[in-house]
Amino acid sequence: MDHGGHGMMMMDLPPFTLGRGLEFSGDAFFVIGCLLGLALYGWAVVRLRRRGDAWPVGRTVSYVIGVLTVALVMCTKLNDYGMVMFSVHMVQHMVISMLSPILILLGAPVTLALRALPTAARGRKGPRELLVALLHSRYMRVITHPVFTIPLFIASLYGLYFTPIFDFLMESRTGHIAMMVHFLAVGLVFFWPIMGVDPGPHRPGYVMRMLELFAGMPFHAFFGIALMMASEPMIGTYMHPAASLGVDPLSDQMAAGGIAWAFSEIPSVVVLIALVFQWYKSEQRQARRSDRMEARSGDQELAAYNAYLATLQARGGQ
Repeated sequence: MDHGGHGMMMMDLPPFTLGRGLEFSGDAFFVIGCLLGLALYGWAVVRLRRRGDAWPVGRTVSYVIGVLTVALVMCTKLNDYGMVMFSVHMVQHMVISMLSPILILLGAPVTLALRALPTAARGRKGPRELLVALLHSRYMRVITHPVFTIPLFIASLYGLYFTPIFDFLMESRTGHIAMMVHFLAVGLVFFWPIMGVDPGPHRPGYVMRMLELFAGMPFHAFFGIALMMASEPMIGTYMHPAASLGVDPLSDQMAAGGIAWAFSEIPSVVVLIALVFQWYKSEQRQARRSDRMEARSGDQELAAYNAYLATLQARGGQ
């Protein structure tokens, strides 16, 4: 049985071990995508450096690790085992939809692109102008608004796994790639306004960002608990695992539920740390700005007072 059209007999996979799962088994789509993402980011950083502009090393490191996490789950045999084991698939889903987007967004790729792309000649539209137009478009305002992002984030779990859509997508390589790209895109759209590193049309305050974060995270926990408490396998794709895997489908489903439940806490902690740090830096900048304004107004008051004294002195000397 060729499961998922990946060009290999998935029935012949040996029992899963971490070593086997981490062996290279590159899906061409994600290999090319990850290499292209790293190359473009690297080109932009080099362009800034040659121009004499600085770019934080931390952002580069975060972006690179984010892309590598995508490669880790999609360009290794974790991707092959994810086609036949629900627990491994859930690791893929959680990483590519919740961990990878956060790390990529902390790398501020949109800000980097805006700084690195050349400005087009007057009257023309180049890549930078098109990117700016997209950021200010009504489409972008809609897809980054919490009224859209939170339901989409939730529907990507319940609307996918608890309907026939998941089994349909898992029948073909194209469907599987489309699903994983969807997970990554949903994660990026959901966390983009919350992280607040790159410019965007929806820019809430820090408290509202935390509320948006906590509005979506509990549904992952509920989803995981539902899988763990089920008395029978719920996903058709994983109901009849190959004998060579030595996997009980119900136990595998419980493990998948546990992964979904536990993993929901990881991005919450990472994002909260990032938000608190951003908030702290924002308050520092605001304090410095206030100090400068007070210093300027104080100098003006002192000058006015000195002028007043000079006036009195002039009158007294008359």
